[in-house]
Amino acid sequence: MQKKIGFIGTGVMGASIVRHLLKAGHEVSIFTRTAEKAAPLVDDGAKWVSSPREAAVEADIVFTMVGYPHDVEEVYFSDNGVFAGASKGQIFVDMTTSSPTLAIKIAEEAEKLGMHAMDAPVSGGDVGARNGTLSIMCGGDKETFASALPVLEIFGSQIVYQGKAGAGQHAKMCNQIAIATNMIGVCEALAYGKKAGLDLDTVLESISSGAAGSWSLSNLAPRMLSGNFEPGFYIKHFLKDMDIALQEAEAMNLRLPGLSLARKMYDDLVAEGYGSKGTQALYFAYLD
Repeated sequence: MQKKIGFIGTGVMGASIVRHLLKAGHEVSIFTRTAEKAAPLVDDGAKWVSSPREAAVEADIVFTMVGYPHDVEEVYFSDNGVFAGASKGQIFVDMTTSSPTLAIKIAEEAEKLGMHAMDAPVSGGDVGARNGTLSIMCGGDKETFASALPVLEIFGSQIVYQGKAGAGQHAKMCNQIAIATNMIGVCEALAYGKKAGLDLDTVLESISSGAAGSWSLSNLAPRMLSGNFEPGFYIKHFLKDMDIALQEAEAMNLRLPGLSLARKMYDDLVAEGYGSKGTQALYFAYLD
């Protein structure tokens, strides 16, 4: 059944998701802060609107996928935010990797207004978004999850209900923690292989399919070797995610030394001007 969908945030991943929704026959209204970047989506059939509020008007379901928690807060709660243009019964799905506490705040406000909200951060990067194979981690009530699922299945292949509001964001923190320390391992494996005089493409052929295999090893290590450090996911956004995870861990009295090390290494890259590169640019820390 065709739905009216509002979509706020058409960056590296959001643009691909919008294209999947359009291809599935849905009517999609889009808003992003830089209108020029959304022009190709308008050419593909999306409708450009001037604010998040306008994107929410008459929508059955509204997706948000922006940069930082403060962006999420503005998109939902400002005078031009989605809540200001919404009506009872609508569903809001925040796919930004954001704070679990903020996810709970959004869900509580939606409930007060007679609406439904779900936190549903994703994993899979630009490749997963383009191929429609994202992993989606969902928090909220089960009825909202069931209602949103047919739309989520258009661009996700692994869609898991994690629990009440905020649970999706906590699951995403687990994902980012695993990626952060794994990326160090990927870079150090390549640095070691290079020093040992091995052909690194041949090394990847062996270790990517063995016990060391990971998404980062299969998808990002080849980019490192080819010198492609353009973002599937920005370092500056990854730093934000690691900060959220460390703050939540501190609140739970949990020590995460591996994550702390990765955060420091990425912070050093930002200081060197690599904040808008992809997370695979950690490899620069190991280059001579």
